Parts: sequence; C-alpha cells; structure tokens
Amino acid sequence: MTGSLKCGFRIRHFTTITRNCICTFLLMLLVYGSSFAATEQPRAVWYRYYDKNGIANVSTSVTPEHIRYGYEALDRNMQVIKRNQPYNATQDIQQSTRRESLARQREQDLKLKRAYGNSKIAAAKRDQILANLKKQLNYQQEQLQQLQQDKIGFKRQEMEYYRKGEPLPAQLKNNLENNVKNIERVKKTVESLRNAYSRTETDYTDIINRLSRLEQNDLPHTPSSRP
Repeated sequence: MTGSLKCGFRIRHFTTITRNCICTFLLMLLVYGSSFAATEQPRAVWYRYYDKNGIANVSTSVTPEHIRYGYEALDRNMQVIKRNQPYNATQDIQQSTRRESLARQREQDLKLKRAYGNSKIAAAKRDQILANLKKQLNYQQEQLQQLQQDKIGFKRQEMEYYRKGEPLPAQLKNNLENNVKNIERVKKTVESLRNAYSRTETDYTDIINRLSRLEQNDLPHTPSSRP
C-alpha cells in the first residue's frame, strides 16, 4: 500500500514538471516570435507615384514613370517605408561629369607620384631642366650676337664695293645671304628656347603644387591638444 502511494506521488510529480517545461517552452516561443516580428524589416509590396496632374498611380513594380516622377515604396498595409526622389537628367549628367573629372584627376595624381615620387624630387628635376635650357639659350644668344657682328662687317664690304662702283664678289653675296638665313634661324631657336623655359616653369609649378597638396593630404591627422 505504501509503495503504491509513493508510485502515484512520483507520477503526479513528473506530470507537473513536464507540464511546467512545456509551458515554459511555449512561452519562450511566443516571446521570441514576437521579438522577431517586431524587428523584421517591412518589405515593399506596392510602388506609388503621382503624375503631373497629381493623380496617384500604384503598381507592384517600378516603371520608368515611377523613376521620372519619384515614387514611394509601400508595405502590404499601404504604409510608406521609403521615398525616392525624381530622376534629374541634368543633375545626373553633372554628377557623371564630376565623377569623370575626379577619376582623371586621380589618374594624373598617380602618374605624378610614379614619375616624381614627391615635390622635392620634382623641384630638383625642374631646376635641372631649366639650367639646361638656360645654357642652350645663352649659347644661341651668343651665336646671334656673332652673326649680327658678321652682318655689320659684310655690309661694310658691300658698301665699299658700291662706293667704288665695282660688282659684288660671289663669295660676298653668299656670305650676306647665308648670314640673313642664319640670323633668322637662330632667332627662331632663341624664341623656342624662351618659350620652353617659360612653359617648363609653369608646368612644374603646377606639378610641384599638386604633389605638395597630395603630401599634405597623406599626412596623419594629429588629435587636437585643446581640452
């Protein structure tokens, strides 16, 4: 008799524990399910736009008209979850042009870094080129002065023959003709060297300034010491 009572008590105790476990499990499912439902992002089901007459148009997909006028993404309860601005062709072209310009600038910056490394190297290269151009320019200017002195001498000889009423020797004629040609040639060379010198100064000023800005941008930003 006592054994039967003990057995019945154990069965009832086990049943109670099992029932409690099941209730706890169901409660956890309910809590997690509610939490998941609360955090689940709403999904767009409808897409609505208003045309130029202010008439609403709703569809299940985005059409070119949606993009043209701008549209709202709606959930299944017709609640707005996102708004998209109208497509602006002019703005898009401007942004595209700006992106292309920035891409070209980045490519040029990379070329400058590969070619010179830094602004100090670029400055040294500039000074080297300018010194070489200056040397050539000085030489050509000396040649021009010499040719002009030769011209004075040839002209004196020419005037002497005219004074005497004698014909000009063939050699003197050739000297005068060649002197004129050489003076014009050297003048063009001098002008070309001057232009090259000025162009080199301008080009390297831009290059050095650009490299300096890139170096400033590459410097680590130190935190402010102010409290």
